[in-house]
Amino acid sequence: MRLAGKIALVSGAGTLKKSFTTADQVGNGAACAIRFSREGAKVICTDRSLDAAQETADMIRAEGGEAVALALDVTDTPQIDEVVRNIAGRHGGIDVLHNNVGIEIQGDLLAVKDEEWDQVMAVNLRGTMAMSRAVVPYMRQRAGGSIINVSSTASLKWSPMQFLSYSTAKAGLNHMTRVIARQYANEQIRCNCIVPGMIRTPHADALYASEAEAAKGHEFRDSRCPMGRQGTPWDIANAALFLASDEAAYVTGTLLVVDGGSSL
Repeated sequence: MRLAGKIALVSGAGTLKKSFTTADQVGNGAACAIRFSREGAKVICTDRSLDAAQETADMIRAEGGEAVALALDVTDTPQIDEVVRNIAGRHGGIDVLHNNVGIEIQGDLLAVKDEEWDQVMAVNLRGTMAMSRAVVPYMRQRAGGSIINVSSTASLKWSPMQFLSYSTAKAGLNHMTRVIARQYANEQIRCNCIVPGMIRTPHADALYASEAEAAKGHEFRDSRCPMGRQGTPWDIANAALFLASDEAAYVTGTLLVVDGGSSL
């Protein structure tokens, strides 16, 4: 019960599934929401798709946990402010903010389009900023809190998969994490960043058109990992739990790489 009595807000808590995705498989955001609940937190599951958020909240309640599902688009600042204000008012504050939302659009320098670049930046960078900006005043009222951002090893190195806008946005997210961490350290508001490598998620399945193509693709992805396998959403959730908990009370501004050694 490491998060007993805590209020945790998770953006991107739903799971994007292809028809051939294993029925009980969840994405990173859903796994984090469920893990927080299992450790005693009351979890606010938000997602652009209310149905997706509701599915995660239902899984939490089926285990006896407390969860609420809300629709939230992180590119809509007025909606963010209203939702956060209502959550804080109803539950007495917010202790943990887990920013999981992220998108990628393929394209190298010569292929990327302005509108695609702007969309990726709006979701991956501005959305996290706006969520954090809305939540910090309520963490101040609680005399502390934990903000957890989700980046990618694509922010640390070149990748043969050409997602210029995604890699750049995640690199910006890394440094924004450090700036926020330093600014609010004296108020005991911590800000850290999980940096996942290749994780086997339903979102990764969505890169492929069929089950056979996905199986072949994941075999290749596994082979690129030093441990011989991709990570799971629960690997990300366990890292998030540590950063959310009081066990990480003296940890802020860090990039916690969870990649099985692939960035080495």
